[in-house]
Amino acid sequence: MEKYDYSELGLKAGLEIHQQLDSKEKLFCRCPTLIRDIGDSDFEFFRYLRATESEMGEKDRAAVEQTKIRRKYIYKAYDTTCLIENDEEPPRELNKEALDISLGVAKLFRMKPVDQMHVMRKIVVDGSNTSGFQRTAILASDGYIETSEGYCGIDSLCVEEEAAQKIEEIGDSIVYSLDRLGIPLVEIATAPDIKSPRQAREVAEYIGMVLRSTGKVKRGLGTIRQDVNISIARGARVEIKGVQALDLIEDIVRREVERQLNLLFIRQELLERNAFVCEEIYDITGLFMDTKSKVLQKGVKKGAILAALLKKFNGLVGREVQPGRRLGTEFSDRAKTAGVGGIFHTDELPNYGITDMEIQAVRNAIGAGPEDAFVMVADESEKSRLAIEAVIIRAKEAFEGIPEETRKALPEGNSAYMRPLPGAARMYPETDVPQIEISQEYFDSIESPELLTERAKRFASESGLNKELADKMAYSRYLPLFETLLETYRKDANVNSTLIARTLVGIVPEIRRNGVETENLIDEHFKGLFAAISNQEIAKEASQDLLAALAKEPELTVQQAISKLGLSAFDPEEVENFIKNMVRERGDFIKDKGPAALGPLMGIVMKEYRGTVDGKVLNHMLKKEIDNFINQG
Repeated sequence: MEKYDYSELGLKAGLEIHQQLDSKEKLFCRCPTLIRDIGDSDFEFFRYLRATESEMGEKDRAAVEQTKIRRKYIYKAYDTTCLIENDEEPPRELNKEALDISLGVAKLFRMKPVDQMHVMRKIVVDGSNTSGFQRTAILASDGYIETSEGYCGIDSLCVEEEAAQKIEEIGDSIVYSLDRLGIPLVEIATAPDIKSPRQAREVAEYIGMVLRSTGKVKRGLGTIRQDVNISIARGARVEIKGVQALDLIEDIVRREVERQLNLLFIRQELLERNAFVCEEIYDITGLFMDTKSKVLQKGVKKGAILAALLKKFNGLVGREVQPGRRLGTEFSDRAKTAGVGGIFHTDELPNYGITDMEIQAVRNAIGAGPEDAFVMVADESEKSRLAIEAVIIRAKEAFEGIPEETRKALPEGNSAYMRPLPGAARMYPETDVPQIEISQEYFDSIESPELLTERAKRFASESGLNKELADKMAYSRYLPLFETLLETYRKDANVNSTLIARTLVGIVPEIRRNGVETENLIDEHFKGLFAAISNQEIAKEASQDLLAALAKEPELTVQQAISKLGLSAFDPEEVENFIKNMVRERGDFIKDKGPAALGPLMGIVMKEYRGTVDGKVLNHMLKKEIDNFINQG
């Protein structure tokens, strides 16, 4: 049961899906799209970035805010990266393989390609690009998908380069890894047609399914990211970036709606109180020269403790806007953009070793009455000034309701401030990359991949898989391998589609749950396994033990692992003698149970020969011997 009537609230939401493409080379250079271990870095260098003007002579507001604090950006380079990632060489022509994959995706969304593709520069000065901008190009538009709650337009599909990966922050320095920078990705933006949290997830799931249907996208954590744009009727558009998990999308939408409603409630109460924000910044460092608060002692040593007066804000700074987050948390988010650790405000004081007497001293110094609130920041003088200015700006925005901004998704479904929403000044043409003609003939020549939903139906109808197994196989990372094996063993009596599928999506996860690193298993391991089963070198029951052994020692060949585990070909005469002796020894049990003795005795035989003899063969041999014993008796 939903908490809100989203139709009544006028909810509008749209998604931006960023998906890395599994091309051999990066978008604007010939470097491989490999993710490296940070310890493999050959060398590093650093940059300082600044906001630049667009063609119209304007600076993007988001870029301006991000460069208020001078940060040093350190980049780790590798033998698989080049001067283009370093921004020391112009980009090469756009990767044709990535373009073909992207056009295939556009077809699946029923989109219309542009006649000419022009690469643009999108200003990004958070250090994630060495150049201070990201290269992007719109490729197609005007598509749509169908959902259980109606159509959802697919407004645009862009091809762009992936950003560098943030490794760590050290003081005012941020360390990035260049292995990811330049990997091709598609950005798919929907229209604001999403009307509920459930529909947001449904759209994201469908887009993800379409992308995986190409077989040409990277898999794993961080290879796909969802951004959600959300607004309600009396609110404002807010972009929430970096939603990693599908399960989180519904909570992100619900909690942003809750945040906007609570901020509107706070706005109404501020207006009813005739509250206002004082422009003056108060230096109250002197009041804390002898403080016992350790955090404020550090502030005194660093430089300055500054305060802002919020008239008639008492009780509202601590008002919750999302579970565990308050209006004061939003103030703190803004302050942190200046490089400070956070803020102190009256709705949470006394605390942090700050006494009632000190609080009253601040009130007296700045003229704050019982109905008023104040916010303090303690850090280096310049950082404190920038931080308290950011708090004052955010406090003023509380009278407007919801500020338009870009926020980052938090693990529990909340969000935190990142920067203002960027404007038109963010984009300008890339003059180093030539335009690309997209003719109708070229677009028609691109093969349209089969959707995974259709592939699952085909597996069920043509290969004999049950629906559950067919669905799992269609969405599995082992899909390409499954189809290869399916073709190889199409007419094999010992290896069928169900055995292959259950091994890939059943046995492998079971091994992983037992703590074995199945990522070590490669296609050749599976091909060798099924070849051994096909040739009756091992029984299918040996699959789990054999794959676990190969995962632990991936350097072994399948034949070496078979030998090491003792899973050699069986001697039919030896097995027959074992079964005959067992039947004689348990004659009384067989006389008592009759044919029903087969099940319990089969367990004994399987324990002896599991992995070396096929279960069907053992079952046939045991049943035959039991029948002979009963008939002779």
